[in-house]
Amino acid sequence: MSAYGFCHLSVIPLREMPSDLSQMTSQLLFGDVFKVLAKEDDWIQIQNAFDDYIGWIDHKQQQPISLDDFDKLKQLRFTNDKMGAIKTDSDSYLVLPASSFPVNTKFNIGALNFEADFPLQPFLFNRTDELTKMALVYLNAPYLWGGKTPFGIDCSGFTQNVYKMAGIKLKRDAAQQATQGHTLSFLSEAKPGDLLFFDNADELITHVGILLNDNQIIHASGKVRIDRIDHQGIYNNETKRYTHKLRLIKTFTT
Repeated sequence: MSAYGFCHLSVIPLREMPSDLSQMTSQLLFGDVFKVLAKEDDWIQIQNAFDDYIGWIDHKQQQPISLDDFDKLKQLRFTNDKMGAIKTDSDSYLVLPASSFPVNTKFNIGALNFEADFPLQPFLFNRTDELTKMALVYLNAPYLWGGKTPFGIDCSGFTQNVYKMAGIKLKRDAAQQATQGHTLSFLSEAKPGDLLFFDNADELITHVGILLNDNQIIHASGKVRIDRIDHQGIYNNETKRYTHKLRLIKTFTT
């Protein structure tokens, strides 16, 4: 099968299996493009071009595109750090932070013409000095397994989106993100915006957050929250205990 699609909705759930009852493992945001790998009844299995993540979506929740359009659109050029509306000839859609755009003006996908009414930023234009400011866009967003929006987000979806808005492409899951960037030996070497990774009893990386300052981290745990961080891990002031054990520190700045 050789088919391609474009996410023209605010958000599309990406499911583990071809069923509405299956767990959501990630989400597509407006502008994501993908390759169709398989079809089963009303469902298609897709691979997101941004992070290669694979899952199932309802075939009605996508705009089919040609291979030529796929090749053009998968080269992400702009993204956004604010919520806004994107207009078509006869309708408008809510667009969430960290969506994707081929240009910063009007563009068309097939017969659909789009125009954003909010500012866009060039992707791959390094904005690491703004990482902590952009992380606060999601403060108090509820935790949602597989989520990537201010209405529900998981720990690695949070870091992936924030880094995307800063012009850096991260993989989808925490363990995958831990393979990227440059490793630091000590927390004292880390700068605001660096990624902190945490493991479980089996020494598997299961959590990630963003350093805010010398002793604070912002991360998605129950909600996107700010907690204390030290060389042991995350200390929750509400429960008065450590909740996550620090395993690894990664930086993307020099």
